[in-house]
Amino acid sequence: MSSTDTRKHSAARIGTMVVAGGLILLFLIFITIPLVSLFTRVSPEDFVTALSSPLALDALWLSAVTATFSTVVVVVLGTPLAYVNARFSYRGRNIVDTLTDLPIVLPPTVAGLALLMAFGRNGLLGQYLNIFDVQIAFTTIAVVIAQIFVASPFYIRQARSSFEAVDLNFEAASRTLGATPLQTFVRVTLPLAAGSLLSGVIMTFARALGEFGATLMFAGNFQGKTQTMPLAIYGELQSDMAVSIALAIVLVVFSFGIILVVKYIGKRESVYA
Repeated sequence: MSSTDTRKHSAARIGTMVVAGGLILLFLIFITIPLVSLFTRVSPEDFVTALSSPLALDALWLSAVTATFSTVVVVVLGTPLAYVNARFSYRGRNIVDTLTDLPIVLPPTVAGLALLMAFGRNGLLGQYLNIFDVQIAFTTIAVVIAQIFVASPFYIRQARSSFEAVDLNFEAASRTLGATPLQTFVRVTLPLAAGSLLSGVIMTFARALGEFGATLMFAGNFQGKTQTMPLAIYGELQSDMAVSIALAIVLVVFSFGIILVVKYIGKRESVYA
């Protein structure tokens, strides 16, 4: 390669790096400025005061409790499904996978309306529950159901990938040593997939905590009963902006922390793999 070609190549490389760097910087600014603006609109004293209000405390408590409960339900119900889909081929598996992934791309309002049509007073199932005076829509239970519906794919997808990554030879060795399938699953498969499963649990909890659209449609926005943090942020926009900003900051910090934890777990998994 001649010196002229080398200079042209270097200039093209530098030009590409400058353009790429500019685009990356522009994107980072676009993401960062709205988040930073939240922290500039409320003083530390106002933040503490707003976060100590009864409405904010109710929203924080309800969000933590419902997100925790919904995550537990997703793990209990989703783990067997993820393991079966990771280890066995059966007729209709692609349909099952599609159904479990559907809430990810489904608009939240559609999810909320679907849940309302299923569990509402005159819904497909709700009409029969109503006979026994069991009401689900616009209750705290509805919040949990909405969170389970929208957050479950985040765990099931991660759990399936985790189980697929476990070497079948370890399970086979356990079986040859006399362990039952259940013992093998509990003593071998789960420990080997634990790190990735934990990442799925954390992401599921975060998604449940941030759920808005389906909850609003299916559970309503009632303080202390169905008003989670996202709903409180929406509800207080006109009446108490400080509370909205304070709760938004909590969710931003929590979400940022969740991503860091998941990345740290993923990095440890890759190191010890």
